[in-house]
Amino acid sequence: MRRLPLALFLSASTLALPAFAATPSELLDANKAATAGKAWDSKRALKLEYGYSGQGLTGKTSTLEDLRGGAFVDVYDIPPNSGAEGLSDGRVWERETSGTITDQGGGDVVPLAITESYVDRNLWWHADRGGAQIESLEQKTEGGATYDVLKVTPKDGTAIEAWFDSKTHLLARTREVQGTVNITTFFSDYAPIDGVQIARKQIVDDGSGANNRQTYTLTHAAFLPTQPASAFAKPKQHLTDYSIAGGAHETTVPFRLLNNHIYAEVKVNGKGPFVFLFDTGGHSIISPTAAKALGIRPKGTLSMTGGGDAVVTSGAATVQSLQVGGASMTNQPVTVFDFTSKQVEGIDEEGMIGYEFFDRFVTRIDYGKHTLTFIDKRHFDPKDAGTPVPIRFYHQWPEVLGSYDGIPGRFGIDTGARTPLELSGPFAAKHNIRARVKGGTEAMSGWGVGGPTRSFVFRGGTLKLGDVVIERPLTMFSLDKGGAGAAEAFPNNVGAGILKRFIVTLDYDHNTIYFKPIAGSIPDLDTFDRSGMWINAAKDGLKVVDVTKGGPADQAGIVKDDIITSVDGKPASSVKLYDLRERLRTDPPGTVVTLTIRHGSESRNVKLTLRDLI
Repeated sequence: MRRLPLALFLSASTLALPAFAATPSELLDANKAATAGKAWDSKRALKLEYGYSGQGLTGKTSTLEDLRGGAFVDVYDIPPNSGAEGLSDGRVWERETSGTITDQGGGDVVPLAITESYVDRNLWWHADRGGAQIESLEQKTEGGATYDVLKVTPKDGTAIEAWFDSKTHLLARTREVQGTVNITTFFSDYAPIDGVQIARKQIVDDGSGANNRQTYTLTHAAFLPTQPASAFAKPKQHLTDYSIAGGAHETTVPFRLLNNHIYAEVKVNGKGPFVFLFDTGGHSIISPTAAKALGIRPKGTLSMTGGGDAVVTSGAATVQSLQVGGASMTNQPVTVFDFTSKQVEGIDEEGMIGYEFFDRFVTRIDYGKHTLTFIDKRHFDPKDAGTPVPIRFYHQWPEVLGSYDGIPGRFGIDTGARTPLELSGPFAAKHNIRARVKGGTEAMSGWGVGGPTRSFVFRGGTLKLGDVVIERPLTMFSLDKGGAGAAEAFPNNVGAGILKRFIVTLDYDHNTIYFKPIAGSIPDLDTFDRSGMWINAAKDGLKVVDVTKGGPADQAGIVKDDIITSVDGKPASSVKLYDLRERLRTDPPGTVVTLTIRHGSESRNVKLTLRDLI
């Protein structure tokens, strides 16, 4: 999930100015004098075009800015990806690379757009500073240069650091958080355009390494008269790249629910089938192994984040078709990277079906029957679908406005999450959730794009998603220092541990999700590991990755990096990882599991007695 860097940053001239502006107001006045002076006051709109290179790709971008009303449109064409984002009439829209166009209301998308519009218009030059909160971070010295640094927080926007060169008063760089990533943008090579100095080069650093920086080189700039509202309006969507075979109204396929993940067969370019994860929190992905088998050669080294702390890189490609049962899409952009591994899940995940596919159909996930049904939108009848709940989008991710224990919050609907309800770290800290909890334990709770995740796990309160109420689900809050769980922008996460109570129907065209309770008992519901350890598959058994202090594994003398070579007399290599994890969750407290453990060159037998940790 990435957003175009801020497109406009105006900088210095040769005016003689104070070497240091003692207050934020003096500094910003000096910046205006150095940049444009009164010439800025008559400007109405600005069009900027850039050549792009970075992350192994080349292309072009552009931005059109309404310098009075605040609307803008950012466009990128960086093959094989292209898309756009705009702010119009106070609403944000997004056209992502597969061609879908959505109104955006979740996460930090709207606040980021407000800040972008604020900086585009240089509202900090106004006498009231555009209504923003402005704080001096004093001077900073870096690389032999000195900067006057301000923290600027526009009303309803996100905070941004502005670094002004203390000698010239040029805007030299900005720093801001976008989702899970800290973005630093550097500005240089200024030139006058119609009396205003404009930076002709921008370099964006997303923290994935200096060799992966992105460079935007100005190729054209022009101030324009006031532009019509239609220039910024959300485009109309015209997609013709999807169908259901034989003109059928719907198609249904079975899935396996493993680790609370949905796995079903997918054909790519008519070949396969391949085993794909179905994830409402994700995009179309193909693993490097599957890409190689298909002769697909990815381009670029794009940065990606998710669960876990790490920033990883991926490639971009295009496939001729993706087919699930009788439903298919053609000419689709995909990301190529190892989003997980057999060591973590115990199954070869060869790809992911995400937002792009769900958007083209009405999708029904029957967790009771373990079936996926893709329905032609023209023939969907919601009368028996269940309770409707409004959704909005955080890029591709559906988000519900609901509450936890009476506290209003945002809740992402994530079929790709093994967990039930995971509250974000910032949400838990703000509302002091730990003080509300009796019992519970700290443990490794999952594994995302960025690696392992840790949480505090407990029996929760009441979750409300619109008119749908779930009483006391298994709940956790993130302890991660980075990634989605630590990001203010990310919502609390409703995973399959909650969703599998229902038949879930997704109608993206009408911004609605339907919940229909499943009759009867639901296996493996609200269970949590009773062994006190996290295990992954290893070459010669199962590797102990983490041990909960004071838990059963710890008391049995099991330590991190131990290798489990047998389970109740069976070779560990013959035991399915997901089956053993389920057993360690669902076998009754007091159950004794006999393990053979190897540590270094020594082996020993261990009696592991399961017990509740929450």
